[in-house]
Amino acid sequence: MTDTVARAHEAGKTFANPGVSGAGQAARPAPLLAVHNVEVIYDKVFLAIKGVSLEVPEGAIVALLGSNGAGKSTTLKAISGLLGPERGQVTKGTVRWRGQDITRLSPPARVRLGIAQVLEGRRVFEHLTPEENLIAASTPIGNARRVRELVQMVYDYFPRLYERRNAKAGYLSGGEQQMLAIGRALMAEPRLLLLDEPSLGLAPVLVEEIFRIVQRINQEQGVSVLLVEQNARAALDVASYGYLMEDGRVRMDGPAEVLKANPDIQEFYLGGGAGRTSYRDVKHYRRRKRWLA
Repeated sequence: MTDTVARAHEAGKTFANPGVSGAGQAARPAPLLAVHNVEVIYDKVFLAIKGVSLEVPEGAIVALLGSNGAGKSTTLKAISGLLGPERGQVTKGTVRWRGQDITRLSPPARVRLGIAQVLEGRRVFEHLTPEENLIAASTPIGNARRVRELVQMVYDYFPRLYERRNAKAGYLSGGEQQMLAIGRALMAEPRLLLLDEPSLGLAPVLVEEIFRIVQRINQEQGVSVLLVEQNARAALDVASYGYLMEDGRVRMDGPAEVLKANPDIQEFYLGGGAGRTSYRDVKHYRRRKRWLA
């Protein structure tokens, strides 16, 4: 048992996955998404993640935290089915959607089920306008009236895109491109939105605005969100539950408020350990971080 979990038990706290019933708990409905013991290998050699398990309940925002290279993006691609182009493969475990095993399902089939991923890096068609980008993302719908309704919905959530609708997407600011990337995903009418580092490279005021809009989408449209973030503070402010990844494994999980109160999370992910400059401080940092090993 790790020091962190031991401290939690001493405090009378337990970390239970959302949607999983335990002793003395009423049975809950099956989660929208359940990842169980998933392992991903790249090029048949490099082990990227191992034994990763997590759940996203219907209508929830769940945060997946961790430092760069922890395996967060790989986990999202295992869910969306986008490992193939990067020569990655799920070699163990299962990904289940409303109880159905979708581990071997193609990416387009997963989109039709209601899973949409917003990739890291704000990938949009730079030579097209925002409106053309949105229309291009609506190809599977085949209903012009519905497409117009969805475009208007995106503009309602992101008024800036309406203001810049005739500009080339390549000339939008980083924040506007991130809004467009999320808007493109919404055109698929997802039930689960996978967001990969939406705050990357953005000013704090834009991060706050985008996360506030994501909350609105979750509350008004009932879209569940799995949010991958290095910005732990911003993610835990909007999420109800969180998982912490390190070295390709889930090391801790719990309600967002419990994670925010955890001293190790505060020190290593919420800025509570700032100001250590001496060698002795660095040694102390390494000793404290052993619970992640």
